[in-house]
Amino acid sequence: MEQPVRWGILGTARIARQIVRGIGQSRGSVVSAVASRNRARAVQFAKEHGIAQAFGSYDELLQSPEVEAVYVPLPNSLHAEWTIRALDAGKPVLCEKPVAVSAAEAGEMVSASRRTGMLLAEAFMYRFHPMYERVFGLIESGAIGRVVTINSAFTFFLEDRSEIPASRELAGGSLMDVGCYCVNLSRMIAKAEPSRVFAFERRTTVDDSMVGALEFENGPLAHFECSIEASERCRVEIAGTDGAIVLENAWIPGEADAEVVLCRGGKEERIVTPGVNTYRLEVEDFARALRKGEPLRWPAEDAIRNMAVIDALYQSARTGNAVEVKRAD
Repeated sequence: MEQPVRWGILGTARIARQIVRGIGQSRGSVVSAVASRNRARAVQFAKEHGIAQAFGSYDELLQSPEVEAVYVPLPNSLHAEWTIRALDAGKPVLCEKPVAVSAAEAGEMVSASRRTGMLLAEAFMYRFHPMYERVFGLIESGAIGRVVTINSAFTFFLEDRSEIPASRELAGGSLMDVGCYCVNLSRMIAKAEPSRVFAFERRTTVDDSMVGALEFENGPLAHFECSIEASERCRVEIAGTDGAIVLENAWIPGEADAEVVLCRGGKEERIVTPGVNTYRLEVEDFARALRKGEPLRWPAEDAIRNMAVIDALYQSARTGNAVEVKRAD
């Protein structure tokens, strides 16, 4: 019988609790250790979740022979440093989105993965949900004709401004926290990289809100809104020549059934897809790649390309000009 992948978690962030639950539901994985810079916090987290080992430093966890793979849910500003340290320690890494603070940093992480031969993946869990298989299937079948525009929104109101999304030092901001989802989905739907982008932002310590546009040469146009100062919205609309697809709960549908709304001919068809733990699915994808040598569903290089678009959006918002997206491999 195949041995389970033994995971170690760097940090006790809120998202870490979700990945622990996903690993617990998965086939072929188990959480073996957790680390925090505050040992008492790590011990408490381990006790709550039935984790065998707790460490008072990230380096201790990386040196543990009981840890085979590492999940990095640290603040964005620490992703590159600790991912590269883990890879150099011989540990494959599943790193939370966005994978880095720039395309250059993401490139360094992918280079470290290639150099060490250790697996690296970006944890965009939403794209594993089966409703996206239905969406892609509808588009491929011509259900809405040629895709013309992609409109997406991911917004929420951050009550506590001391939290990471409002921290400039930790690379927070609406684009990094939630807008990265909109960029990622737009690229997936277009099956291409945007040639130019344009963005406006409202900024205090970070970009509290951003409105952006992506131009895909000879392809669709994409528009998105992201915010940490607006009420919650999680909507996507993909408009084509013959109809549209609408997702009212696009990013965190949870384990309840999710709906894909197909609009055409003046009628709406509601297509129900089963609920699922998307954290479980991303962990199982990683474990298959690690144990069986199968390719990841989304290779790490995709993270570099996503960050290249984010870099260009920030440049556009800063300069007030349309910006060409630099080619990123």
